[in-house]
Amino acid sequence: MINPATELLFPPCLLPALRDLRGASWRELVTRALEAGLDSLEQMAFVLMMARLNNCATCNADSFRAMAGCTACTRQSLKRFHETDEALMENYMAARAEVWQYLQKRNQLLSR
Repeated sequence: MINPATELLFPPCLLPALRDLRGASWRELVTRALEAGLDSLEQMAFVLMMARLNNCATCNADSFRAMAGCTACTRQSLKRFHETDEALMENYMAARAEVWQYLQKRNQLLSR
């Protein structure tokens, strides 16, 4: 059975539902990513961070996670993340740096 609420990677449309799942710094991070827009560095970094936290790359149509849907999977991942919100911010900043670096390389290749 395929759940239509399941995406290939973490879907940005879930951002509003995540805002109140942790503390104030988490809420600020989610709000910043949400307000930045789909093509922004902030939202791309947030999606990368959440895809890693949720382990989206290993999800498949037959898995329990896929059948439950991305919202349930993300909520569960955030509950199981026993580190602080500051640790999540560090993960976000690392993902942001990685996305920025990728975009710089891509832009260099495209400008040739």
